[in-house]
Amino acid sequence: MEENMNFITLTEPAARQIKILKSNFDNEVCLRIGVKQGGCSGMSYSMNFESVSSLRETDEVLMLDSFLVACDPKSLLYLYGLSLDYSSELIGGGFQFSNPNASQTCGCGKSFSG
Repeated sequence: MEENMNFITLTEPAARQIKILKSNFDNEVCLRIGVKQGGCSGMSYSMNFESVSSLRETDEVLMLDSFLVACDPKSLLYLYGLSLDYSSELIGGGFQFSNPNASQTCGCGKSFSG
């Protein structure tokens, strides 16, 4: 497991919301961020909590504000430099991805092409 201090940044609202969501788990979990095929623009973002014990040696891991963020090497190629924000607005709210590697994004902001 390597440690890389620059692959993602979180705004204060995003960090606060992740802490709230993480508090719903009894065991020690990390936030896994990745990409998968699909979505309007070809690739879509994925985020989920998983047990820290399931981290792989090849994962890039970052400690941010009392929780771990993990990313697999393939996803990191598309996510390096990502900024994650959160908005509580009723329309258009939720997690928002600002990805410097995306050459095109869709209107929903949840998918991109690289």
